[in-house]
Amino acid sequence: MLECLILGDSIAVGTHNVRPECVAYAKDGINSWQWNKMWLKQDLSAEVVVISLGSNDYKYVHTETELVKIRKRVKGKRVYWILPHDNNPKSGVSIEEIQRIVDRIARLNGDVVLPITHVQKDNIHPTWVGYKQIGDSAR
Repeated sequence: MLECLILGDSIAVGTHNVRPECVAYAKDGINSWQWNKMWLKQDLSAEVVVISLGSNDYKYVHTETELVKIRKRVKGKRVYWILPHDNNPKSGVSIEEIQRIVDRIARLNGDVVLPITHVQKDNIHPTWVGYKQIGDSAR
């Protein structure tokens, strides 16, 4: 079993930069549906799993369905969800709804939710300090 696995979008890519010892299945700009399609056959087992998805989801992505699919495949002693801070206003879905979905799935599975507390000017991605904070918390 892997020690650490990071799953997700550009925020996951940034988290991998501060936790390079982890294996990452992550891609900039990817939404939850695309992530499931791209990494459908990967084993998602690790001691620690960090998930960052939802920021790039839009109206026609069924975020809850896609995130539940991922969570059902994850096997980890400790699972962390990075709570999306914001999204593109043109996505057609409110960030509050995405946050509720992430929080609900995490709670139902006994996982830990990590908020982004230090944000870049785009109001989406963590600053370097924010990434370090996430990387240090998800151990």
